[in-house]
Amino acid sequence: MYTHTTKIRVRYAETDQMGYMYYGNYAQYYEVGRVEMLRSLGMSYSSMEENGVMMPVLELKCKYIKPALYDQEITVKTIVDQKPSARMFFKYELYNEAEELINLGETTLVFVDIKKNKPTSPPADFMARIEKYFK
Repeated sequence: MYTHTTKIRVRYAETDQMGYMYYGNYAQYYEVGRVEMLRSLGMSYSSMEENGVMMPVLELKCKYIKPALYDQEITVKTIVDQKPSARMFFKYELYNEAEELINLGETTLVFVDIKKNKPTSPPADFMARIEKYFK
C-alpha cells in the first residue's frame, strides 16, 4: 500500500454563498492528491504522456461527510492499496484543520496507449517505483 498526503487551502472562488466548497471541486482536490502522489514517486502525468501513456478517469465516487469551508487548509490523503495493472485504483480521505474526516472518494484510472487508444500495462519505470509498496 502506498499513501501520500498533501494540503490545499480552500479558495474563495471554490465556495458557494454559504462559504462551503462547491461539491464539484472535490474531484479537483482528488486530482491534486494523485498528481502530488505521482510526484512523490518521481513521476508525473506529463512524463508518462511523453512516453506514450495517458491515464483517463474511468470512475469517480464521492461521499460528503462535512463541508470544506472557505480558507480552511484541507489535508488530502491519497491511498493506493492495490498493485496497479491496466487500471489503477485511488482512495481519498479529506480532513479539515481539526483533523475531522470530511470527505471520502475513489477514482479508477486506466493506463491507455496514446497511439493505439487502448488499455495498456503501466509503464515499467512507474511499476519499478511503486511495486515495492506491495510486497
